[in-house]
Amino acid sequence: MSKVKNIFIGPPLKNESLQDEKLSVFWGLPILASDAVSSVAYAAEEILLVLVPVIGILSYSNLTKVSLAIVLLLVFLILSYKQTIASYPNGGGAYIVAKDNLGVVSGLTAGAALSVGYILTVAVSISSGTAAIISAFPHLAGLRIPICIFFLLILLIGNLRGIRESAKIFSIPTYAFTLAIIIMIIWGFIKVYFMGYVPPQPQLPSIPEGMQPSILLLLIAFSSGCSALTGVEAVSNAVPNFKEPTIKNSQRTLMLLGLIVFICFSGISLLANMYHVVPDKTQTVTVLSMIASEIFGSGLMYYFLQAMTALILVLAANTAYSGFPLLISVMAKDGYAPRQLALRGDRLSYSNGIVLLTALSAILIIVFGGDTHRLIPLYAVGVFLSFTLSQSGMFIKWLKHKEENNRNIKAFINGTGAFITAVAVIIIGWAKFSQGAWLVVVVIPIIILICFKIKQHYTAVALQLKRTDDELTAIDIDKDKYINHVIVPIASVNKASLRALRYARTISNRVTAFHVSINEEDSEKVRKRWALLDTDIKLYIRYSPYRKIIEPLLELVESEEHEYKKGDMITVVLPKFNVSSLWHNLLHNHTRFFLENKLLKYKHIVVATMPLQLKDDELAIERYQK
Repeated sequence: MSKVKNIFIGPPLKNESLQDEKLSVFWGLPILASDAVSSVAYAAEEILLVLVPVIGILSYSNLTKVSLAIVLLLVFLILSYKQTIASYPNGGGAYIVAKDNLGVVSGLTAGAALSVGYILTVAVSISSGTAAIISAFPHLAGLRIPICIFFLLILLIGNLRGIRESAKIFSIPTYAFTLAIIIMIIWGFIKVYFMGYVPPQPQLPSIPEGMQPSILLLLIAFSSGCSALTGVEAVSNAVPNFKEPTIKNSQRTLMLLGLIVFICFSGISLLANMYHVVPDKTQTVTVLSMIASEIFGSGLMYYFLQAMTALILVLAANTAYSGFPLLISVMAKDGYAPRQLALRGDRLSYSNGIVLLTALSAILIIVFGGDTHRLIPLYAVGVFLSFTLSQSGMFIKWLKHKEENNRNIKAFINGTGAFITAVAVIIIGWAKFSQGAWLVVVVIPIIILICFKIKQHYTAVALQLKRTDDELTAIDIDKDKYINHVIVPIASVNKASLRALRYARTISNRVTAFHVSINEEDSEKVRKRWALLDTDIKLYIRYSPYRKIIEPLLELVESEEHEYKKGDMITVVLPKFNVSSLWHNLLHNHTRFFLENKLLKYKHIVVATMPLQLKDDELAIERYQK
C-alpha cells in the first residue's frame, strides 16, 4: 500500500520543505481564481433562466442592468478583502475576522457558512463541468454521476500530492479558459459591429407594449447571478499558502482575480444580450455553449472553448481544495473541529481535510444527481453569509482601532460591503428558500452546535488531564509504585500464548493464565498440555455455559483468587497472530478486539498485545512437512 500511495501521491516531504510548497502569484492566481472565473460560465445563464420565462425579449436589456449591479458588488468585495488580507495574514478569512470582532458565535457561523460553501463549490463545479461535456456530447447524459465522481477522484489525488504539485497540474486550464473567453468576447463584438453579422431573433412569447419587469423579479435574477461572485473570498482564506511577501502577493492575486472576473462576466453578459441566446430548459446545452456556437460555429475553436470550460468548471473545485482544508485546520487548532484536521499529511497538505471535502462533495453530487441548477440555490446563501460576517467584522475593527490610517475610508468600504452583501443574503435566502436554500439555513446551526460540542469535549479532556506545576513538583513517581498483576487469556497452549506468557514474566512476577471453557473436552486438552510446562504460573479455568468470554475474565479480575487488592494495576496480555493475507482475517473471530474494547473501559486495567507473525500458508505447510 505504501508503494501504491507513493506512485499516486508521491514520497513524504520533510517539514523544512514547506517553504518550497508556497505559491507565487503566477501559480496562485489560477488555483484560487478558478472558482470565481468559472462562475462566469453559468452566472448569465442563471439570470436568463429567471427572466426569459416571465418577460421574454425584455430579458436581454435587463440582463445588462442586473449584471452592472453584480459588477458593483464585485468592486466592493475586492476592495474589502484586500483590507482583510492586510489585517489577517494567517488565513481563516471570514471565520477569523468574525470571531475576533463579532464573537465566537459569529465566527463559527462564518466558518460553517464557508465550509458549506466550499463543499457546494466542489459539487457545483464538477456538476457544471460535466454539464459542459454533455452539452458537446449529449449521448453521455446517462453517465452524469460517474463522470462527476471520476473528476472528483482526479482532484483528490492531485491535491493530496501537495500545494505546488496541484498548482502545476491544474493551473494551465484556468489561463487557457480565460484566454478563450477573451478571444470569444473580442471576436463576438467584431462579428456584430465590424462584419455585419445579425444574430437570429429568438422565438419568445410577445410581451405587452410598455411592460416593465417588477423589482421583485429583478431581485430574484440578481440573487441567481450572484453565483458569479463565489470564490472571491478564496484568496483571503489562503494567504499562508503564498510565498513572501505573503500580503503583497495575496493582494496582487486578489486584484488580478477581480479584473479577470470583471472582464469575463461583463463580456459574456453583453454577448448574451447581443446574440439573444435562450437558455435551454432541459439543461442539455449551456448558454455559454450557445454563444460560442453562434460566434465560432462548430469549428475547432468551439470545441476548444467547450473543453476548456469543462476543465475550468471542474478545476474550480480546486479553489475549495485550497481553502477548505486551511479553514478547517484553523478551526481545529481553536478546538472547534477534530484535531486530526489540523495535521499536515505526507505531502505537507492538510490531507484529512482534503479527504473529508471529497467525501462530503461526493454525497452531495449523488443526492442531487449532479444537477447544477438544483445545487446553485444552496450554493450562494452560505457564501454571501460569510461575505456579510467578514465585512461586518472588518467594519467593527475599524471602529475600534481609531489610530489606524485612513480608518474612515476603510470603514466606509467594509460597511458598504457588509450592507450590500447582507441585502444579497436576504434576497438569495428568500428567493431560493423553496428551491433548497432552506437546507443550508438548517445545516449551518447544526454545524455550529457540533463545533460547540467538540470544543466542550476538548475543554473537558484538558481539565481532567491537567496537572499544575505545584502538583507536578509534589508527585514522586518512584515512591508510589503500582503492584502489577498480569493475566494472559489463552484459548490453547500454543506458540502465540507461550510468547505472551514469556512477555508477562518480564513485567511482573504475579502472572496468571486464564482459559474460558466452552466444553469439557477442550478444557481437558488445555489441562494436559499445561501440565507439560515447567512453570509455576497458575492456570485458572472457568466454565462458561452461555459461551461468554469477556464476563468470566472480568469476574476473575474482580475476585480475590489472584491476590488483587484495590489500588493495584492489572495488565491483560492478549496473544495475537498476524496472518499473511488480508482475506485470511475474515476466517478468524477476532475475540481480541472485543476483549480490548471492553477492558479499556476500566481505569486500573492495562491491555497489551503480543503479536506473532505467521508465514504464507504454502510456505508454512511445506516447512512443517519437511
